[in-house]
Amino acid sequence: MSALLAEPPVRPSRKTAAAEAETPRPAAVATDEEFFSPDMLRTSKWDTIVVVWMTAMHVGALAAPFFFSWSALGIAIGLHWLTASIGICLGYHRYLSHKSFKLKKPAEFAVMTCGALSGEGSPLRWAAVHRLHHQKSDHAGDPHSPLEGKWWSHLLWLFVRHSSTQQEALFRRYVPELAERPMLQFFERNYGRVLLLSALVLFGAGWLAGGWFLAASFLVWGMCVRMVVAYHSTWFVNSATHLWGYRNYQTRDESRNLWWVALLSYGEGWHNNHHAHPSVAPAGHRWWEIDMTWWAIKALRAVGLATDVRENIPRKMEG
Repeated sequence: MSALLAEPPVRPSRKTAAAEAETPRPAAVATDEEFFSPDMLRTSKWDTIVVVWMTAMHVGALAAPFFFSWSALGIAIGLHWLTASIGICLGYHRYLSHKSFKLKKPAEFAVMTCGALSGEGSPLRWAAVHRLHHQKSDHAGDPHSPLEGKWWSHLLWLFVRHSSTQQEALFRRYVPELAERPMLQFFERNYGRVLLLSALVLFGAGWLAGGWFLAASFLVWGMCVRMVVAYHSTWFVNSATHLWGYRNYQTRDESRNLWWVALLSYGEGWHNNHHAHPSVAPAGHRWWEIDMTWWAIKALRAVGLATDVRENIPRKMEG
């Protein structure tokens, strides 16, 4: 069980973090600190589209009790698993960002579709930001360290607007081998259309099944409630697991294992394990550290859709 820390860890200084930078950069290229910083929100660089979208999803979720139906609840639960566990945890995170295994093309397309339907961003941007997080975890340049502020790490970092030039630089630096893949380019171009189409499908299916009330119910529960729950589960990995919990490994950051975040996020809450050995497919390294996404990876391997799975868990732990 996790132990609650008495107080947040001391934030590493930017001077120290800069000295620990792993890769030299050309002077003409933006530094990692310029991609994400709380200071950027104080200079009116808010991403209006993201702010409006997040507000709409949360307002829709608050309206959900007025549009409840059992069928909509079932849809929300099913889509939550498909988009959060299969799309984000398995697809965007362990497959794309860390190359923990390989996927056959039909499975890859299905998994990337689930990732896009999550509403957590396009695959290239998600993977690039996550790799940046690992390189700078809890140091200057980390996109969402709670040492910069709990609300910053949980939510506010998403509201930073980036120019196309900045985004291209981010992709060039952190996902160069992914950026030219046709399937990922397709989802990069059509990410917004995929989300809009999913809303239309939910509304249309509800309308055909039971009229306007069921249409609204499917949309509110199948999109708004499902996304808001998945959003906060993912954001707890960014915030809570760098503040509270226990450590199996000594790492250069403040990552922790937090059981309740692991349950909410299909295994991603075993965050210290992951930061110690990011390319290992299972996130749970002790017998009782439940990792539902790892179960899905093993199922895909069993039917031949996942190959070259990196599953060897290091046995040297602190306790």
